[in-house]
Amino acid sequence: MTTEEFNKKYKYYLEEGHYGLDISYPSVIEYLDKVFQDLVKIPGFKYSQIKLKFNYSRFYTNLYQIAPSFGGKLDSMIEKEINFLVRVEDGINKRLKNKEEHGS
Repeated sequence: MTTEEFNKKYKYYLEEGHYGLDISYPSVIEYLDKVFQDLVKIPGFKYSQIKLKFNYSRFYTNLYQIAPSFGGKLDSMIEKEINFLVRVEDGINKRLKNKEEHGS
């Protein structure tokens, strides 16, 4: 799935005027697709941006407003998982590139 496909799939939950998911790592998209299957069950859930900013993920939703007791914690947990997945994919890509450049 691409970011465009993800945003199309969850367009009902995307806040008007926002671009939604803008992280193209396959593992991140797959993870978020699984997470969103549960998040969309929360009445009133909306997201606006999911992006990398200064090499850290930002997960902008209205969870804190609609579920003050745990919404912010969910946002933070999801950001941490995205950061982990990005680091893993970057590490794999770097090793593959090194391997190609050095022929080993």
